[in-house]
Amino acid sequence: MEKLTFNVTINESRQQVWKTLWSNETYPQWTAAFCEGSHAVTNWREGSKVLFLDQQQNGMVSVIAKRIEPEFMSFKHLGEVKEGIEDTESEAVKAWAGAHENYTLKEVNGKTELIIELEGDGLPDEFKTFFVNTWPAALNLLKQVAEKNPAE
Repeated sequence: MEKLTFNVTINESRQQVWKTLWSNETYPQWTAAFCEGSHAVTNWREGSKVLFLDQQQNGMVSVIAKRIEPEFMSFKHLGEVKEGIEDTESEAVKAWAGAHENYTLKEVNGKTELIIELEGDGLPDEFKTFFVNTWPAALNLLKQVAEKNPAE
């Protein structure tokens, strides 16, 4: 089992960071680091399907494996989406399907430490390289968005 870990400290409460992570308004702002126009199609409930998509309807299909607001969210990745069509059966997808993307939010001295863990087997090297290069930028954007839009 391979694991990649990324983290950031944000000068906001866990509830504010949680809201920034999963709000339909702010999610596209911080995920623009991955791809301009990124968005998620879901109701954000545990057990629900999630489509993580770009403007061309390409991306990933996942399920919310665990949700404990505002402490933890886990996505189990099931496959890819290409031009709006889900693929959970091809050999390339099966090699890494089942990987988890976990978000842990810890309150530390009035700030929030966000820890992202990507765990799975068979993750292609190009995915790993992309994540290692992109997650730090995404977390920097998330920090800016969360600190700019304080809880009301």
